[in-house]
Amino acid sequence: MTTVGVLAVQGGVAEHAEMIESLGARVRLLRRPADAADVPALDAFVLPGGESGPIDRLAGMFGLRRPLAEAIERGAPVLGTCAGLILLSRWGLLDVSVERNAFGPQVCSAHARVDWEGTPIDAAFIRGPKVTEVGPLAVACAWHEGAIVGVRQGNRLGCSFHPELTEDTTLHRRLLEAAAQ
Repeated sequence: MTTVGVLAVQGGVAEHAEMIESLGARVRLLRRPADAADVPALDAFVLPGGESGPIDRLAGMFGLRRPLAEAIERGAPVLGTCAGLILLSRWGLLDVSVERNAFGPQVCSAHARVDWEGTPIDAAFIRGPKVTEVGPLAVACAWHEGAIVGVRQGNRLGCSFHPELTEDTTLHRRLLEAAAQ
């Protein structure tokens, strides 16, 4: 059975865990320094939305950032949503540049339907980033209001929105499919 590690120091952790478990996979929450030892044995990862600065600092402080980055560099699939997209960019794991809070303050949150490479996805935008530059290793996959909001680099997926807050399992299923290969 596939086991997905969810970085669980802050943000939309429970919603991702519930969605992954509803698709028949196991979840391992990564939130303490002792959890770093489990990272190499996991099949895939989720970097959730939340506050990218605190998530990044806590991941570093708890010794989780390096093993996560190393596992992803070795080929483990990952889904980064909102702040998770920012972290994938900041950690050099997605060949993209992002602009934080590109869709306005929290009161401008919106629900939208975006097209991800031909598949419609329900998306919740909450102070989400937009991708401002896509390097040669990554591919733009989804747009909203003219901005790039979804990218793929091999089995690394990043999106500006929160699919875990809708009932749309498209990206989580793609993560699990990549982990099964």
